[in-house]
Amino acid sequence: MRFPEDVPVLADGVITLRAHTRADVEAAYQVCQDPEMQRWTTIPVPYEREHAVQYLTEFIPAGWRDGTSWGWAIEYDGRYAGTIDLRPGEGGVGEVGFATAPWARGHGVMTRGLGLAVDHAFEQGWRRVIWRAYVGNYGSRRVAWKNGFRNLVMVPDGGVARGIRKDEWVASIAQDDQREPQGHWWQVPVLQGAGVRLREFRSSDAKRITEACNDERTQHWLAGLPSPYRIDDAEAFIQGRLELLASGEGVSWVIADPDTDDLLGNVSVFDLKNRIDNTSGEIGYWSHPEARGRGVMTAAVGLAIKQAFKPIEQGGLGRRRLMLFAAEGNTASAHVAIANGFTLTGTARAAGPLRDNIFDNLLSFDLLATDDAPDTTSPRRGTF
Repeated sequence: MRFPEDVPVLADGVITLRAHTRADVEAAYQVCQDPEMQRWTTIPVPYEREHAVQYLTEFIPAGWRDGTSWGWAIEYDGRYAGTIDLRPGEGGVGEVGFATAPWARGHGVMTRGLGLAVDHAFEQGWRRVIWRAYVGNYGSRRVAWKNGFRNLVMVPDGGVARGIRKDEWVASIAQDDQREPQGHWWQVPVLQGAGVRLREFRSSDAKRITEACNDERTQHWLAGLPSPYRIDDAEAFIQGRLELLASGEGVSWVIADPDTDDLLGNVSVFDLKNRIDNTSGEIGYWSHPEARGRGVMTAAVGLAIKQAFKPIEQGGLGRRRLMLFAAEGNTASAHVAIANGFTLTGTARAAGPLRDNIFDNLLSFDLLATDDAPDTTSPRRGTF
């Protein structure tokens, strides 16, 4: 193919995929200064202007000419907004790669760009398009998910960047697959009531998480926590909350002080992809020592319950039933359940693991969306 004469222009009325030009060099150079771009791609670091010149004027044209790579510039709002490329392979299967300018993120630009590129691949006779990204690149993963890529797997040490092996996600879409997201990618709405606010986790919460999870009572009742619990454990926990959302498994909130925004605890609704019953879920929680005895957890769990029972089309989790488990000796946890209208349904003997290889009886509770449960989220004096 000739470059740029034979490069097909793909457009959807909002963005355009077109051949790169020398005029894109400066914009591409600036995009590659972005720390996130450097973190998730294999571009040279430091990235010099001559790298952009070589990539746009030599590498991309050569890919079109020899058929090894079809690279387009993405134009949005009259500006260069990134690059996307298709790499044909044998047997009608190839790969796609993309990168978005920081200023264009959050506007659906790459979701549209990937849709156009996948359409073109199938029009050229491809049977399947493969997407890859380093584990942790949730922005790229969400773009692929929105376009219907499926059967996600994690390949340990599957990728390499600047000589370092990294775990890699791989997913694909076939020509006959529906171009719709598969499963749920939950969001974390801010919820407020009764003097508490629930919000998403942030990296700045790690210190307070570490404090809470090193607390003697927390360590006693949550036997699976590392001991001692370190800051890197907290950072891994925060990262895990993103996976919970992306996989459709659940939603976790920080229970925050509405005045200081300090973390007071965590409440989660999880097990939302149960193969036997995907209309149920489980609720769990823990608190920072500073929050105990103030009604904080009772109010926070009440907010999470309302969100769990709200229909999916209204932004909720669409549950009809919630379960909750507490060690028999953990009277504070059981009190939160009962205060929110949960019914004690049974006791499993010696089923709750504690520290030092000790097992407590495990209480099981449930709550139905149709139950006449108390409203613990209305403003109450004395919550804080």
